[in-house]
Amino acid sequence: MMGQQQAQGGLFSYQVNLEKRVHPDHPLRRIKEMVDFSFVRAEVAPCYGHNGNVSVDPEVILKLMFLLFFDDIASEREMIWNCGE
Repeated sequence: MMGQQQAQGGLFSYQVNLEKRVHPDHPLRRIKEMVDFSFVRAEVAPCYGHNGNVSVDPEVILKLMFLLFFDDIASEREMIWNCGE
């Protein structure tokens, strides 16, 4: 089953505001304004079943793959390691 990213509440509240941590003129902010990645759900919907475990949101996967290209990261493993920082 296709999952969908849900906004999470304050389970672990570290008082970190990501909007303040990312520079206002960072190129990814402009890309976020111009590109709607949600189209991918309709494209991949026929590939998902109707029962079983819920997957990671395809939009999140596409965004991660975009970052792989955008940041010229050598592997998916390195990308996930970088996301954890």
